[in-house]
Amino acid sequence: MSEQVAPPPAPDAAQPQPGAQVPPPVEEPAKKSGGKKVLGIVGAIVVFLVIAGLKFGLGSAIGGFLNKDETADAKAGDCIAELPEVTGSEQEEVDGAKVVECTSTDAAYTVVGRVDGQTEAQARTGAACDQFFKEGQEGYVFSAIEPGKTGYLLCLTKKA
Repeated sequence: MSEQVAPPPAPDAAQPQPGAQVPPPVEEPAKKSGGKKVLGIVGAIVVFLVIAGLKFGLGSAIGGFLNKDETADAKAGDCIAELPEVTGSEQEEVDGAKVVECTSTDAAYTVVGRVDGQTEAQARTGAACDQFFKEGQEGYVFSAIEPGKTGYLLCLTKKA
């Protein structure tokens, strides 16, 4: 009598054979997305621009853009919007002074002269504007001078 014996099962590739060394699983390298690479380049450019801006004084230009002096280009014949009322030799700090069209209802003062290169002490006296005021005319002096630097004076009269 013959007996049929089933052949041993084929070794399963997933199951290690007893005593066999199993190599560590192979991990595929992580794929880098193009987006991260672009962000890295953009970040490097931003850092470069900030450093260059600080080194070459662009920070003050940016600050100037954010705190724009709207009277910086004013000249004789321009008009200025209403400013706080001061009398005699009083002085008052003003924010938001601006040049407006002389036909505007906001126009309150006419610029009759401009004097550049003035110090804070010179601006306090206002003497540089005397030459622009007519005899008996009430005049006002608007100055824009950073501490320790020079700036400009606008010599103003009330708009008629």
